[in-house]
Amino acid sequence: MSTTHEAGWAHAPGALRGPAWLEPPADPNALVPSLWSSTAHKRDGDLVVGGVAVADLVAEHNTPAYVLDEDDFRARARAFRDGFADYDVYYAAKAFLCTAVAGWVAEEGLHLDVCSDGELTVALRAGIDPSRIGYHGNNKSHPELRRAVAAGVGRIVVDSFAEIERLAQVSADLGTTQAVMVRVTAGVEAHTHEYIATAHEDQKFGFSITSGDALEAVRRVLAAPGLDLRGLHSHIGSQIFDSSGFEVAARRVLRLHAQVADPKAGPGVTMPEMDLGGGFGIAYTTQDDPTEPAQLAAEMTAIVAHECRALGLEAPRLSIEPGRAIVGPSMCTVYTVGTVKAVALDGGAVRTYVSVDGGMSDNIRTALYDADYSCTIAARASSAPPVLARVVGKHCEAGDIVVRDEFLPGDVAPGDLVAVPATGAYCRSMASNYNHALRPPVIAVRDGAARTLLRRETVDDLLATDVGV
Repeated sequence: MSTTHEAGWAHAPGALRGPAWLEPPADPNALVPSLWSSTAHKRDGDLVVGGVAVADLVAEHNTPAYVLDEDDFRARARAFRDGFADYDVYYAAKAFLCTAVAGWVAEEGLHLDVCSDGELTVALRAGIDPSRIGYHGNNKSHPELRRAVAAGVGRIVVDSFAEIERLAQVSADLGTTQAVMVRVTAGVEAHTHEYIATAHEDQKFGFSITSGDALEAVRRVLAAPGLDLRGLHSHIGSQIFDSSGFEVAARRVLRLHAQVADPKAGPGVTMPEMDLGGGFGIAYTTQDDPTEPAQLAAEMTAIVAHECRALGLEAPRLSIEPGRAIVGPSMCTVYTVGTVKAVALDGGAVRTYVSVDGGMSDNIRTALYDADYSCTIAARASSAPPVLARVVGKHCEAGDIVVRDEFLPGDVAPGDLVAVPATGAYCRSMASNYNHALRPPVIAVRDGAARTLLRRETVDDLLATDVGV
C-alpha cells in the first residue's frame, strides 16, 4: 500500500527526505560545479569566487550581497557569440543590467536588448552604440518611443496596433525612418512556468498568427512611410531546455514569413530578418540540464534551414536574445544566518528552517515562479552529517522562501554564511524595498580583486522619495 500523504512528501510518515530529484550528498560541504560560476570553488571550506574569498567580501561589504563573476559572465557571452556566429546575439538587459555589465556586453561583441526607458538610459550611459540596441515592450508610450527613435536605436519591436500608430507619428515628427520588427504569438506552449511562457494565445505579448492580427500588423507597418519592416519576432518563454518548442514556433513564424513574401497571399515583401527570442535555461539545481550554446545554435539553424527549404524561402538573418543563460550562473548571493529552527511535521518528521538576512526582497523568484535553488555553507568546513533544510528570508510573509529544499551540514548555526548560486538573472533586477529592506550591492570579482558595481542602498536612499507630511 502506498504511504504517500495527500499533502505531499513533506507530510509523509517517517524521515523528511525531500523531493525525488534531491539526493543526500556524500559531503554537504562540496559544490555541484554545474550550479556555480566557472571560478567558484571551496578552499578549506571557504567559498572562493573570482579568486576572492566570499568571507573577505562579507567582511568589507556585509550581507546580503550579490557576487558577480566577471570572467564567467564574459565567457558565457563569448560562448553565445561564437556558438551563434551567424546570428545577431542580443543580451536581454531585463535579466540584469548596470553600466559595467552593458560595457562587458559591448566588449564581447553582443548587441543589447532593452524593454524600458530606464534600461535604455543605462545602455546609453554606458556608451553602447544605439544602432546595436533593440527595444522591446508591450506598452511603450509616445515619449518613450520618441526618445528611442531620437537616440537612434537599431530596432523597435512593435507589440500593438496602437504602438504602430504612435511609432509612425514619432518617425514622421522626427523626419526619420525607424527599423521595426513585429512581435508575433506563435501559439506554442513552452514547458515552463505560466508567468514566463510567452507564446501561447492567452497572454499580453504580440500579435496572434492564428487570428490574422500578425499579418494585419505587417500590412500596417508596411503602409507607414516612416517605418522599415525588418522581420518577425517570436519568443516562446523562459527556462527552456530543448529545441522542440523553438521548432514548432519557427515553423509557424516562417509560414507567416512566406505568406508576407507571397504577392498572392500577402503583401509580397521579403523580410530580411527573424528573431527567435531567448529563454535558454540554466541549472538552478541538479534536476536542470541546460544545452550548450553551440548545440542550441546547430539545432535551431537546422530547424530554420529545413523549414525554409520546405517553403522555398531564402533563410532570413536570425537573431536571439539570451539573458538568463549568460548572467544567471555568473552570480551568487551570500547571506548571514540569523536563526535556525527545527519544526516538527506530521509523522514525526522535522524540517530545519534556516533564516537569513535577506529573502524575497532580493530574490522574489521562489515566491513568484515556484523556483528551486541550491545553496552551500560558505565560510567553513563541517564534519556534521547533512540535514534537509529550508532557507527562508526575514520578511513578514510565509512564502518568503529562498531555497525550498537543500541538504546543509547538521550543525548550521547563526552567524554562518550561506551562498546561493545562479542568482544573476531576475534577482537584483526584480529586487524591492519590501518591508523597507535596503537592496544589496553587486560586487564584481575577477583575478583576486573585487569592485562595487552597484552599492548597497542606504536609509537616505530609502527616504529620498518620502516627502513627509
